[in-house]
Amino acid sequence: MQIKNISKRARLIVVLLGLAVFSGSLIYLFQKSSIHGGSVFVIEDAIALSNQEQTNVGLPVRLEITEIGVDSAVIPVGVTRDGAMDAPKGPDEVAWYNLGPRPGEIGSAVMAGHYGWQNNIPAVFDNLDKIHEGEKIYTQDENGAIITFVVREIRIYGMNDDASDVFFSNDSKAHLNLITCTGSWDDVEKTFSERLIVFADKE
Repeated sequence: MQIKNISKRARLIVVLLGLAVFSGSLIYLFQKSSIHGGSVFVIEDAIALSNQEQTNVGLPVRLEITEIGVDSAVIPVGVTRDGAMDAPKGPDEVAWYNLGPRPGEIGSAVMAGHYGWQNNIPAVFDNLDKIHEGEKIYTQDENGAIITFVVREIRIYGMNDDASDVFFSNDSKAHLNLITCTGSWDDVEKTFSERLIVFADKE
């Protein structure tokens, strides 16, 4: 997969797992000005995907997880001016990180969604913590093709944990990793204390 407008030697700072719901917005709190161990990843060679042989997979447009009632539109996002992964605009949308692989391509495709929303409005990943190993996740691409992933593992990460394996893999297989918030709300930092990551592998 080609990544346009990013030079091969570019250093791209990807800020991971700063999902928080505050004043109706999902905020990514790890900014460039506060980089410290485990909160960011500096990626060499434009994510190094150009050297991998990729399948002809369309852009993802929908995510379905039957067991927890998720059937949501997928929107592509990149990074903000501050270097943070952008967020879905509404509570019922899922954001796909479009500087990485598409679901079904070799590597780790990453999607993020809201947990909690203002005025108790349901959010797309409110029940992501109820998913189990072995359950299936489905993505649909722009061509109508359905790709099935099987949940391999669910992990909880602290705000400062090294989570580089969320975005990267080197096993030449296709993965889909889902991110949302969990834990307790921190009124000072305006974020939840932990991040829930679901790791899934292409069936």
